Amino acid sequence: MPRITPFLWFDNQAEEAANFYVSVFKNSKVKGMTHYTGEEPVGTKGSVMTVDFELDGQEFVALNGGPRFKFTEAVSFVINCETQEEIDYYWEKLTADGGEEVQCGWLTDKYGLSWQVVPAKVGEWARNPAGFKRVMHVVMPMKKLDLAKLQKAYDG
Repeated sequence: MPRITPFLWFDNQAEEAANFYVSVFKNSKVKGMTHYTGEEPVGTKGSVMTVDFELDGQEFVALNGGPRFKFTEAVSFVINCETQEEIDYYWEKLTADGGEEVQCGWLTDKYGLSWQVVPAKVGEWARNPAGFKRVMHVVMPMKKLDLAKLQKAYDG
């Protein structure tokens, strides 16, 4: 059991969003749902209240809690990618149907959730201040990251 489970608040798209995320990430599944009973101060009796799902081993819960809260860039999920093909895949899937490219490998999906699609090597690069500084100069104007350009910058 994971000790920390991200809990995502949606207006009324929890089931739709969970199914979307499960379709994007390999080794993922919807694990269960709860429904409103009609006793709660929000939600319609019988409608989906929560969806438990797993994305490649990480558990999440999505809640249909109404329009009170929205996602912001203050919280994002990082996808560490080994190849340019992985970067391209996640970028395409998560920006589809209304998602938005942001900057520096960040994007917002169609539900407003922020993601960082980055090379897995970022942690390694960060341990070399000179190389990382060169990488960051190349990253700043990019939206979707280009692994070959970043590696070339790191190598100097």
